[in-house]
Amino acid sequence: MAIMGLKNLYIAPLTKDDNTGVTYGAPVKIANAVTAKLTPTIDTATLYGDDQPAEIIQMFSQVDIEFETLELSTANYNLMLGKTKNSAGVTIDSADDVAPYFALGWEAGKTGGGKRLMWCYKGKFDAIEEDFQTKQDKAEAITQSVKGTFIKRTYDGQWRKRVDSDDAGVAGSVITGWFTAVYNAA
Repeated sequence: MAIMGLKNLYIAPLTKDDNTGVTYGAPVKIANAVTAKLTPTIDTATLYGDDQPAEIIQMFSQVDIEFETLELSTANYNLMLGKTKNSAGVTIDSADDVAPYFALGWEAGKTGGGKRLMWCYKGKFDAIEEDFQTKQDKAEAITQSVKGTFIKRTYDGQWRKRVDSDDAGVAGSVITGWFTAVYNAA
């Protein structure tokens, strides 16, 4: 089977992540998804002994995520990047803005009829690149590309959970409740 499709792009604010536990705010659908790409970075070192490679050490570093959407609403732009509005309702972009941590979740279809669901647990989004283009004599739309960096959680070292709905033994409640709250069961 193959992955086919992408939808239901959600974020949820990370409200607590320390040695005592982790909590998230309510998930918010942020925009219509076009593409998504995860690029994990694993730091690797080879240990040598007796004049030959003896062991490979691997350590998780981070995951770079890039997704493309139709236009983000102003509210979601402000939420994702820690922006504020002035009294006239105008968004202020400041060099002092600090993006908060979020979980990021989405759904991808599978050619066999199931779906793959995932939550990446702790990340921040970068300032969003914006492209503009004059209208021409044919229809052409511009999408938005959003980049973020995700790391492991302080609480338990986890960085993601994912599930395929057609895997044996998966509870139906896990699938139906995936976007009502960040899936966080042990």
